[in-house]
Amino acid sequence: MDASIFFFIFVGFIAQMIDGALGMAYGVSSTSLLLAIGIPPAQASASVHAAELVTTAVSGAFHLKFGNVDKKVLRRLLIPGVIGGAIGAYVLTEIPSTIIKPIVAGYLIIMGGIILWKAFRQVAPRELKTKLVPLGLVGGFFDAIGGGGWGPVVTTTLVARGKEPRFVVGSVNLAEFFVTLSESFVFILTIGLIHWKIIVGLMIGGVLAAPLAAYVCSRIPRRPMMCMVGALIIITSLRTLILSLK
Repeated sequence: MDASIFFFIFVGFIAQMIDGALGMAYGVSSTSLLLAIGIPPAQASASVHAAELVTTAVSGAFHLKFGNVDKKVLRRLLIPGVIGGAIGAYVLTEIPSTIIKPIVAGYLIIMGGIILWKAFRQVAPRELKTKLVPLGLVGGFFDAIGGGGWGPVVTTTLVARGKEPRFVVGSVNLAEFFVTLSESFVFILTIGLIHWKIIVGLMIGGVLAAPLAAYVCSRIPRRPMMCMVGALIIITSLRTLILSLK
């Protein structure tokens, strides 16, 4: 370990603040950095998800504490998310992600726009009718493929369909621990974990930020939260789309 670990601690802290408060972008932001400094996609995703084993556990526990979890949504997302994550992790070790990333980015830009549109309309929270099993499968798959995507795919879809953002964020964050566990297990069996300095740095930063992020989530009003979610997903997805088309 050397002084550069503090850089990864800082990255982990900022990424977890975003993820814990808005339900997305820990993996997207962390993986983007690792790819930028030359880490191969499979190793970048493996490192981020190894760190998330701890950060998602702590974040999920605090979301439970602050009453942000809808247990019905959690149960319906959990198993398909685990299966989708395991499949995606295996595919990533065999096939480059360059073909899939533009498709996911385009979908997320549309969903981000829908969220911004709904933020400025009087949309009362309603009974969730979205099919959560296929959503969990797709979210878990793309999370492993892109080094992040569980939050953007699942949170974005549920908020866009009218589910209360606070409960979406809490439920998706807690389910993410189990999705990450399945992905990490596959990565360990296939390519192993070698970037321990990165993993430990991201892990420490994420743990430090998790309780504060969960508290912030329980206090942010619905409209500002939807605006932040929509803007964040459009910005990150546009960047992913541009980079993937170069």
